[in-house]
Amino acid sequence: MTPIDPQIRAAVMQQAQGAVALQVAFIAVADGLFEALAAGPLDTAGLAAKLGLDAGYLTRWADAAYAFEYLDEGDGGWALTAKARAFLKDAPGTLMPFAVMANLTAHMAERAAVHARTGHRPGEAVLEEREAIVPLFGPMMEASFAQLFAEQILPHVPVYAEIDARGGLAVDLGCGNGWYLHRLLRRCGHLRGVGMDQSSEAIAQATARAQADGLADRLSFRHGDLFDFQVAEPVDLIAMNRALHHVWGEDVDRRRAVFRILADHLAPGGAAVIWEPVWPKDRAVLRQPPQRGLAFQNLAEHLQGNRFLHPDEIAAELAIAGLEPEVFTFLEGREAVVVGRRPG
Repeated sequence: MTPIDPQIRAAVMQQAQGAVALQVAFIAVADGLFEALAAGPLDTAGLAAKLGLDAGYLTRWADAAYAFEYLDEGDGGWALTAKARAFLKDAPGTLMPFAVMANLTAHMAERAAVHARTGHRPGEAVLEEREAIVPLFGPMMEASFAQLFAEQILPHVPVYAEIDARGGLAVDLGCGNGWYLHRLLRRCGHLRGVGMDQSSEAIAQATARAQADGLADRLSFRHGDLFDFQVAEPVDLIAMNRALHHVWGEDVDRRRAVFRILADHLAPGGAAVIWEPVWPKDRAVLRQPPQRGLAFQNLAEHLQGNRFLHPDEIAAELAIAGLEPEVFTFLEGREAVVVGRRPG
């Protein structure tokens, strides 16, 4: 057998250390350790007391965080390095999503290895198996995509300004922690918003935030899913942000029912606005560094009974539902917003 190329071994070892480093950061993100130290140094006992955590665990975590250069040791106790501060949740361009995704990826890889033996696809419940990730999922999505939405999608997809000009109601199906509607309503002052999600944790986060930000008079959230979607008035904009693939399914009749629900709830002149990652038609695209993660994420989606979509598939279904489709792409074609307008 040919010996392993030393350069390959060195590269994989570096990747393995990076994976461990992100797991150390995940513990800090999940338990608020970096935030607790951001105000100033604390020793292990002080950190444990401040957060109500076990000092034994924190002693071992601090050693690991020191090893991976998240912590420095000084007279006042443990102090954050610049690397650790990059993971603070409110840091501009925070690296927090990488820590959360690293932990989630490890979970999904283990589940895929097990369920590949039987073909079982456990569905959305596979996410709920990681109790530390559930409250971080919405913030992770917000940190990953809110800037793209605010700086590129909102200004360059005309339907937002058009709907705002006439006022009305915007609904976000699969709203998560509500970040999309928060940004939409801050930019579009004539809109009201309703968010719906199946996660009680997400709805609690979204509701608390609307109240804290002074938007509770224009923005509300409710627990439910798309098939329970009911509102008392026609909707001017129905958004599905990285959510359509969760209800796409392999049953064509069920899929068509989803698009009928969208079309039936829209006011004349209203629009469904669907934002999805772009699954490439050419497999070779997946070897490009910005696309590699998408390939693994699609495996994780398979566990949940889903798959990623190409914009042409979405546009075709919108047209069948009687909506007029238009496709906008961002990030060099890696993200797509597909607008389906109801004639009116």
